[in-house]
Amino acid sequence: MGKKTKVAIAIAAASAAAWAGSKALSNPQKRENKTALTYEHPIVLAHRGGSLLAPECTMEAFETAAELGVHGFEIDIRLTKDEEIVVFHDEYVDRTSDASGRVADFTLAELKEFNFGYNFADLEGFYTFRDQPARIITLRDLLDRFPNKLVNIDMKDEPNTYEGGLMPSKLWRLIEELGAEDQVVVTSFHDEQIDRFNLYAQNRVALGAGVGEVRKAYTSFTSQFGHLYQPKVDVFQIPTKYGVLPLDTTGFINFLDKLNVPIHYWTINDVAEMKHLIAQGAKGIVTDRPDLAMQTLFEQE
Repeated sequence: MGKKTKVAIAIAAASAAAWAGSKALSNPQKRENKTALTYEHPIVLAHRGGSLLAPECTMEAFETAAELGVHGFEIDIRLTKDEEIVVFHDEYVDRTSDASGRVADFTLAELKEFNFGYNFADLEGFYTFRDQPARIITLRDLLDRFPNKLVNIDMKDEPNTYEGGLMPSKLWRLIEELGAEDQVVVTSFHDEQIDRFNLYAQNRVALGAGVGEVRKAYTSFTSQFGHLYQPKVDVFQIPTKYGVLPLDTTGFINFLDKLNVPIHYWTINDVAEMKHLIAQGAKGIVTDRPDLAMQTLFEQE
């Protein structure tokens, strides 16, 4: 037996011993149940209210989706100049409104003067909201209007900005004031922002995964040491792919499900894909077309 062969065998033996040792000592902890995520069948979350059916992030969109029977909404939030939390995705208002500028540079009163349905064309191509203005709403408005809907809240302001620095504490105070701890999921692309929020919430609110947590989970899943992974969050809301890596496999879904961590996939507007994901074990569909998603869910039951 050559020297290289002996070294390879020794390395393999050491790796096997390390795996066996870690397996014996590991005690994977499931995430505790969160009331907001307690449901027995897949759910539909209207993306920004269902942004292909009505102007995104406006009450018109949320009302339309609610009438279709969706289980909840996926929303983004930002902080205004006067530190009000508004439901809005982009840093700038240009794409959806008849004005321009950063959300953080306007007060709430100023933002309410703009028409956020100005650039919205419905499925027929009509710009009806140019004549019937749609206004920006606050997170308080949304939670007050729909106390029985699950609301997945994504903090969009960058953590290193003034707005981003204030958002976790502002958001927690509002949730606590409204008693909405069991109604919401709070997340961000930035894991540090989720950690900041949880310093206030102390696990009283369901948490969604940031990019870092998703990467950590997938790396664990594809390694020999998946049994060592301990989730820090309660739900993954993710696309079906991360770069070229597939995140919608039955194996990955089951890996997280065993840890009591469901997966919601976004943004799914194709009926065939909705059916495929539900068959794979997805617990939620985030969509711009809640009409199609609710019909698909009905047909699957």
